[in-house]
Amino acid sequence: MAKYIFVTGGVLSSLGKGIASASIGTLLKSRGLKISMLKLDPYLNVDPGTMNPYQHGEVFVTRDGTETDLDLGHYERFVGIQLSYYNNVTTGQIYSSVIEKERRGDYLGGTVQVIPHITSEIQERIKIVARRDRAEVVITEIGGTVGDIESLPFLEAIRQFRLKKGRENTIFIHLTLLPYISSSGELKTKPTQHSVGRLREIGIQPDFILCRTHIPLTLEARNKISLFCNIEKQDVIQAIDVENIYEVPIRFEKEGLADKILKKLDLSVRRRNLSEWSKWVKRANSPGGEVNITVVGKYVTMKDAYKSINEAFAHAGAAHRVRVKQRWLEAEEVEKDPENSLAGSQGILVPGGFGLRGMEGKIRAIQYAREHKIPFLGICLGMQCAIIEFARNVAGLKRANSTEFDSHTPYPVINLLASQRKVKRKGGTMRLGEYPCTLQENTFSFEAYQKEIVFERHRHRYEINNAFRETLTNCGLRIAGVYPKEDLVEIIELKDHPWYVATQFHPEFTSRPNFPSPLFRDFIKAAL
Repeated sequence: MAKYIFVTGGVLSSLGKGIASASIGTLLKSRGLKISMLKLDPYLNVDPGTMNPYQHGEVFVTRDGTETDLDLGHYERFVGIQLSYYNNVTTGQIYSSVIEKERRGDYLGGTVQVIPHITSEIQERIKIVARRDRAEVVITEIGGTVGDIESLPFLEAIRQFRLKKGRENTIFIHLTLLPYISSSGELKTKPTQHSVGRLREIGIQPDFILCRTHIPLTLEARNKISLFCNIEKQDVIQAIDVENIYEVPIRFEKEGLADKILKKLDLSVRRRNLSEWSKWVKRANSPGGEVNITVVGKYVTMKDAYKSINEAFAHAGAAHRVRVKQRWLEAEEVEKDPENSLAGSQGILVPGGFGLRGMEGKIRAIQYAREHKIPFLGICLGMQCAIIEFARNVAGLKRANSTEFDSHTPYPVINLLASQRKVKRKGGTMRLGEYPCTLQENTFSFEAYQKEIVFERHRHRYEINNAFRETLTNCGLRIAGVYPKEDLVEIIELKDHPWYVATQFHPEFTSRPNFPSPLFRDFIKAAL
């Protein structure tokens, strides 16, 4: 029988439930347990694929092509597992499933209600993850903050889940904030008391409270939380701020969290093996230098929009024992003055995105990288902009463009596939998930991967127009990788450049701490 851990959050959002959940998964996996992860998101969207990055941050794509919450990226990077459609469940999915069953007559004429039908559907999704992933422990993060009306069905579902599975098979962990008031010089526990109080009102008593703090947790604060939240003192866990998120599992290990969890779940305490993880964190925290990389994007005021890129830089930097110092520039600002805004860059990265805004700024940044021989990495829309820049400024196709931005361009070097032209619904209809890419030898990409076929994840609707391939390659563009089944361009390079690579896929999605993305790794090497 699987064991289940439920992680909730209180006081305010963005406390780091995803990092906390992933860190617990890391610790339990280090004991030899088979772990799976699940994110329950309260919003009514079926998935985050059509949501604005300013509202939701990055859309992480799993191997099977599911558009998911960015926390699934943390789960995969920390725990080293491959997740799927079943590992991210939203209110939209739950209600859609229940309504479909009602229309089929599955409920035999009964009145369909939040309890038991919605809560039962949520519980079934939790059990499906345990069965499909053959997990010994399933860690489920409940999105949102305790007190949100949207979260109530999920909290009620996990309350019932414990009643059915038993205390020896379930654990509730609550992450909360202890604000530090400098004028009085003390940590305040009242927000935590109120947050736990709301949980207890609906029948959930936390087994552990993780206290997010800026300073070390004091004995006085620990005692007060224990008393007013009805919890043992040793189960009040410090979750102090760290500069490197990959330190969090090590901090939790020092608090004895994993052993305490195993004891409550009646699992034998197995010998931990965090040596490789600890070595990597030590290497990442002791860089011998730094490298300046400029990222020219559309959503740079919302850093969560590029979460996986941030992490891929951390992985690649640690591989070379350097700190990657990122400078984030709005593409629209670069368009006004590329020379001054990009001066001092050791490398330039242009990430993905959608829509016309900022496109010309991205093109100017790519032109600057090409002409000044600065190492360049383009991703998704970044590659499409690189094709447009090359077509206009090298191949002489002055009005070259993507049909996404100009449907009347005489040189549609980027356009929709025939299959995409028939698409009416926006959600989940792009080219999504893992596809093979065949690499050409004697290219930057082949040197990075050291293999003929690689598998990377996609999230896009537009492709390079094969009608212009010969024209572009005759002018010096190198096709370094293709999707063989449909002969689609996956990677482009420039031959007469120190390091210039652009990909249709998102290499950042598969980067891991001890296994950095080969392209990010070599990009940083070239920038050094």
